[in-house]
Amino acid sequence: MNPLFLLMILHLLFFLNQSSFAIDEHQFVYSGFTGANLTLDDMASITPDGLLELTNGSLWQKGHAFHPTPFRFSETPNGTVHNFAVTYVFAIYCVQPDICGHGIAFLIAPTNNFSDAMPTQYMGLVNDHNNGNATNHLFAVELDTNQNDEFKDINNNHVGIDVNGLDSVNSSSAGYYDYSNGNLHNLTLASYKMMQVWVEYDGHSTQINVTLAPLNMAKPLKPLLSTTNNLSQVIRDKAYIGFSSSTGSFIARQYVLGWSFGMNMPVLPIEITKLPKLPHEGPNPRSKVLEIMLPIGTAAFVTAVGTIVILLIRRKLRYAELREDWEVEYGPHRFLYKDLYYATEGFDNKNLLGIGGFGRVYKGVLPMSKLEIAVKRISHDSKQGIKEFVAEVVSIGCLQHRNVVQLYGYCRRKGELILVYKHMSNGSLDKYLYDQEKKPTLSWDQRLRIIKGVASGLLYLHEEWEKVVLHRDIKPSNVLLDDEMNGCLGDFGLARLYDHGADPQTTHVVGTIGYLAPELARTIKATPLTDVFSFGIFVLEVTCGRKPIEQTTQGNTLILFDWVLDCWNKGSLTDAVDVKLKGAYNVDEARLILKLGLMCSHPFTNVRPNMRAIMHYLNGDMPLPDQRTPADMSFNMLSFMQNKGFNPVTMTNSLSVTNNSAISDLSGGR
Repeated sequence: MNPLFLLMILHLLFFLNQSSFAIDEHQFVYSGFTGANLTLDDMASITPDGLLELTNGSLWQKGHAFHPTPFRFSETPNGTVHNFAVTYVFAIYCVQPDICGHGIAFLIAPTNNFSDAMPTQYMGLVNDHNNGNATNHLFAVELDTNQNDEFKDINNNHVGIDVNGLDSVNSSSAGYYDYSNGNLHNLTLASYKMMQVWVEYDGHSTQINVTLAPLNMAKPLKPLLSTTNNLSQVIRDKAYIGFSSSTGSFIARQYVLGWSFGMNMPVLPIEITKLPKLPHEGPNPRSKVLEIMLPIGTAAFVTAVGTIVILLIRRKLRYAELREDWEVEYGPHRFLYKDLYYATEGFDNKNLLGIGGFGRVYKGVLPMSKLEIAVKRISHDSKQGIKEFVAEVVSIGCLQHRNVVQLYGYCRRKGELILVYKHMSNGSLDKYLYDQEKKPTLSWDQRLRIIKGVASGLLYLHEEWEKVVLHRDIKPSNVLLDDEMNGCLGDFGLARLYDHGADPQTTHVVGTIGYLAPELARTIKATPLTDVFSFGIFVLEVTCGRKPIEQTTQGNTLILFDWVLDCWNKGSLTDAVDVKLKGAYNVDEARLILKLGLMCSHPFTNVRPNMRAIMHYLNGDMPLPDQRTPADMSFNMLSFMQNKGFNPVTMTNSLSVTNNSAISDLSGGR
């Protein structure tokens, strides 16, 4: 036999035995990813077993995987997008399927560089500045396991078709339609069971179909989602295809096991038998011997008695709490879980007030006292630092001031901490500053009263209580409004206490980018003056109606401090006042507030006043120092902070300082 011919046969057999291969430039199939040449970033990796692991369980991260070369979806830049189809097999693991991180998105995009995209609810696709922009040229199908009101999600277990952003053009609860009767059967995306997705686009009719089904089941005849959208206006002539995923405050792992794509031709079938095995998660399976032997000796009477016992145990476990001997000293501040369960109607979603970095907040009414409360559920999986955390919660619960949200107490369950606050009927201040569709514009008098109220609360925390309390996260979303629109400081998740005259000890920076004092990059030590810096930025934000760091329509970064200072240098300081006020404000008061905001957020600590002096300025008891002129403050905040190794522009895209530090504090860093 010709040696060359034999070599060709061996090469062909080797090629056919691979788990992944490309047929031509318009088609490929992966039945497992061993040896696959994919472009990966962030957390994404291919495991030794051939799994495409998009996220590895780390919190507040993202991961992407792309086919290494782009596809030509149309012949010209504005031409008609070709027919295409894709199918893939996936699995999502969460510790609790109904309290999960964020899901998986299949995407088509003009680039495979998503370094500017954010994790958490943004799923590694967009960020808070470009969501929904037509210039994204992005098409995606999301498998979303977390409900976000920001994007009008229908629930925490849905499939959505996305164009240029995360506000889905069409979405449906996860499931598939039965062959025989057409009924919809629900599926749980985070069940850690392998499922298959089909996405098909007809370039002539512009129809998009998305179908979902359990693995080893033929493709259902009726798609789960069907909509028309002309992707020729969205997808560029050349584009990349791949997957994106992200995590938030809960542990999650997202896997892709197989993937097939075809353009102007049907997709090749994924070989189910060649798919890699999912790694074991959760507790070990129960003994088979035990499962067989227990039913044998069970009689009807024992079954009846056992059923009653099980019902009683389940009822007890529903309200079971975690209580240790050392908590006796904190007894008066501890709530019964049963009372909180009834107060929130079983933590029903209709009572959900919002979702923060720590967990979900629910509105409730205590059964006996009829007191309205806000209940925050915090996930916690570490015993380290719990005693210290509860001690500080109880200490902060002793604070009594009209401009500090009252913390009534706490409750503990396995893996969960629950904080109970006074309910603030008008919600958080940031909604009134930025959500004009749902909230009215705040008047100048309301803004001034809110600023004075927050200043009064901070003075109490810094100087008037028995200990010094550093809030460390002053911003509009942490200022809540009562029935009379008075501002109250809330969310003490990052607060620290120390005795008057003592030296505060801090092990790492916490807070929110844009509100962090620049000296923290060097000293890593929070002080009352770092709170004053955050308060100064807060004052400018409330007065101007703009965020501390913004992306302009020209793609530039605007630092609020620099912008207000520039207005002052130009002799037009009041141009910085929120345009939504339409000139309805006191000019002298506005100039005073803006100058005070600049002085409080000055990068040099010796220029910043303390909270008592700030209250004197606000109440008109003494004037601002005469030497505070534009010439005295002629510097650029962004350049100054970058020189100190503390760049707010790059750090704001990572979202790491606030969220990771908050989790670290909760887990034992307190």
